[in-house]
Amino acid sequence: MLNLYLVNKSNQKVLVKIITDIMNIAKHKYLILLVDDEPDTTLALKEGIEGSGFALVDAFNDPLLALAAFKPGTYDLLLLDVKMNKMGGFELYREIQKRDKKANACFITAYEIYYESLKHEFPGLNVGCFITKPIDIDSLVKRIKMELESR
Repeated sequence: MLNLYLVNKSNQKVLVKIITDIMNIAKHKYLILLVDDEPDTTLALKEGIEGSGFALVDAFNDPLLALAAFKPGTYDLLLLDVKMNKMGGFELYREIQKRDKKANACFITAYEIYYESLKHEFPGLNVGCFITKPIDIDSLVKRIKMELESR
């Protein structure tokens, strides 16, 4: 139980936000890590997924910051953009798997994926979930639910 005491009326908004955040966390079933170097994309996807009411999203625009903040066992699913400036999604996933072997990922790409070349470039990478841009939020939510419920 969390008890907060307000000193003045200006802090009431903070209390309402904290209570709202706690209620939202309690009703969401999953936690997703989203990493895409395009701020507009992360904002739209985060709002769309959280708006569906089944998951909360931690969004990062910098893959190196996402890696630094990653805690094993925290996320139910990773949504990683394939092509980012500092570190690509596949490389990020490989680094995350060194910390958490159970981490599951879906990759976001604007490009056609050729599985044979992908297997050649990243041997041992077991990936079956690709989401292509442009992204329809309803389709994304359905795909994420399918991935989460199949694990």
